[in-house]
Amino acid sequence: MIPSKPRDPFQATLPDGSQVWLVTRYADVRAALADPRLSLDKRNAVGWAGFSLPPALDANLLNMDPPQHTRIRSLVNRAFTGRRVAAMRPRVQELTDELLGALGGGGADLIAGLAEPLPIAVIGELFGVPPADRWQLREWTNTMMTPPSPAAARDAITAISGFFVDLIAARRAAPADDLLSAMIEARDSGDRLSEDELTSLAFLVLFAGYENSVNMIGNGVLALLRAPDQLAELRADPSLLPAAVEELLRYDVPATVAIRRFPVEDLTIGGVAIAKGETVLLGVAAANHDPDRFTDPDRLDLTRADNAHLSLGHGIHYCLGAPLARLEGQIAIGSLISRFPRLALAVPADELRWRPSFRSHALVSLPVTL
Repeated sequence: MIPSKPRDPFQATLPDGSQVWLVTRYADVRAALADPRLSLDKRNAVGWAGFSLPPALDANLLNMDPPQHTRIRSLVNRAFTGRRVAAMRPRVQELTDELLGALGGGGADLIAGLAEPLPIAVIGELFGVPPADRWQLREWTNTMMTPPSPAAARDAITAISGFFVDLIAARRAAPADDLLSAMIEARDSGDRLSEDELTSLAFLVLFAGYENSVNMIGNGVLALLRAPDQLAELRADPSLLPAAVEELLRYDVPATVAIRRFPVEDLTIGGVAIAKGETVLLGVAAANHDPDRFTDPDRLDLTRADNAHLSLGHGIHYCLGAPLARLEGQIAIGSLISRFPRLALAVPADELRWRPSFRSHALVSLPVTL
């Protein structure tokens, strides 16, 4: 469905049969991401038949416009400031070292051994989730993304909802020095969050923070292994890591399209008329490879200048956890390639398996020799 090169907005059919407008040019996607006429609220859709979560999980920032979005986001922005995330660096490094140490010295699957457990461990510590329970969150989240059946997806959603209801009740009874306790205090003391908003916000932090970080680490490592000149340059100069993570995010974006949007009035995008209430998907992956914006866009270049990719969004819906995602990417990838100088793919790249999804570009596994 995603074109190899950006083009005018066009109508496409999703796997569920629904019709959407797909926007792929960089300039169009960037402008649309910040356009207040494009709503995230499903109530502004005409004939919306897409997937919806139960109310306890659906009242989240990805379904909201201002002023509700502004109110809720302001309550959690301080948890993801650059300063607070920087303070987490030693613990993220410690968690990464533990995971790398457990890989051994032969072969390993980097998705199961590093890319999945690291983000869920970090989020688990933010929320005070006991280590023994974190694997279950991984299982439920993975099932939601690629369910073996509709019933399995419903069961996973029900389980996650129940898990957060119970965790919130436990933390309400015994507050701790963690993000979830701060969110509960905002809910209870100032009544600034409804109970559904509180549960939905916790779910969103888990889901978005976990899924995108897993894909970023997996895709990033694969991209480096397939570009040995760039990998060698990064090993020779670790100071390139921040720029390298930005380029890896651009080159193989974890989420290929942004969350769907609905025009609140008739409008024109890229010279194409789109009616009020129709569904619009913004093709971030295509935009990141637009030759009108990026020189030689299909080449991985860790020293790329002016790398204003759209992988973390733009405008008021810019990724809340962007500083944390960058930190995890820098530490995970930097530590991996430093610890294992002979790291290599264990199978040909064309034999790697990917999750069947148009929304994300996600490896099922990444077998390597260490």
